[in-house]
Amino acid sequence: MTIEIGDRIPEATLRLLTEDGVQPLSTEELLGGKRVLLFAVPGAFTPACSDTHLPGYQARVTDLLDAGVDTIACVSVNDAYVMDAWRRERGVDDEILMLADGSGELTRALGLELDLGPFGMGERSVRYAALVEDGTLVKLAVEPGRGVTVSSAEAMLAELRGATRSDD
Repeated sequence: MTIEIGDRIPEATLRLLTEDGVQPLSTEELLGGKRVLLFAVPGAFTPACSDTHLPGYQARVTDLLDAGVDTIACVSVNDAYVMDAWRRERGVDDEILMLADGSGELTRALGLELDLGPFGMGERSVRYAALVEDGTLVKLAVEPGRGVTVSSAEAMLAELRGATRSDD
């Protein structure tokens, strides 16, 4: 079952490569007490993810933060080493967390998995963007097909500029 607006984000552990090696990051640590814009890609280094989705967020970091987002995070069903290599290759700075959901734990818990086995890629995540306030889902934009439209940085920025924090 897919997560719905108003639901709490399930507890899961993501991974982040730091100077001290691969570090676990729980969804509670990531999302608790903050307004987080989480966007998911089917795979690091894949064409739409590398050429459109991630660069859109890189170009709009300042605008998204100015619109009231505390944290911007990219998640993919890849390991932390792949996510870090992708971060370095694409020149992603520290304002976007590059998080690994290597076993798909969070992706499955959200009900947003995608079977790309026929293409040799295994189970991945659908492409989406989510706005989460203090661990509660307030906006979910799942791409209806191929491409980057509703989950783009521009679409989420438009949502943010039209919305206010639930605690305002």
